[in-house]
Amino acid sequence: MPRKNKSELDSYIGARLRMRRLMLGMSQEALGEKLSLTFQQIQKYEKGTNRVSASRLYELAQVLDVPVQFFFDGAGNDEEAGMQEALAEDPHLSPFLDFVSSGQGIQLNSAFLQIDDRKMRRDVLAMIEGIARVSGE
Repeated sequence: MPRKNKSELDSYIGARLRMRRLMLGMSQEALGEKLSLTFQQIQKYEKGTNRVSASRLYELAQVLDVPVQFFFDGAGNDEEAGMQEALAEDPHLSPFLDFVSSGQGIQLNSAFLQIDDRKMRRDVLAMIEGIARVSGE
């Protein structure tokens, strides 16, 4: 009999899968090809709609170059989960968290972290803040 609802753990594993895939700049299609799956199946894994088997989790870890434990890091920590829920419910932080975990957010953070020069980082930040001010007017 098929499952009717997804578990929190399946959703958590899916979110970690999506995050790592985006960190690598990999599309769902590319990941699916490496695993002989369709991009729709990858979508179902990422949404937590379909449960990832142990053998498939191992394959995902190999392709994404992470240990299997990566998909579970933080999952059993009640204190961390409570903090994440509180942050997600904060109306001021929710859009921030949504962006940071999006493809563009990960790309922006990754590129910013590659800038070693502290002055250059400050200059980039000042430029972005200036653009935001102008576009907000």
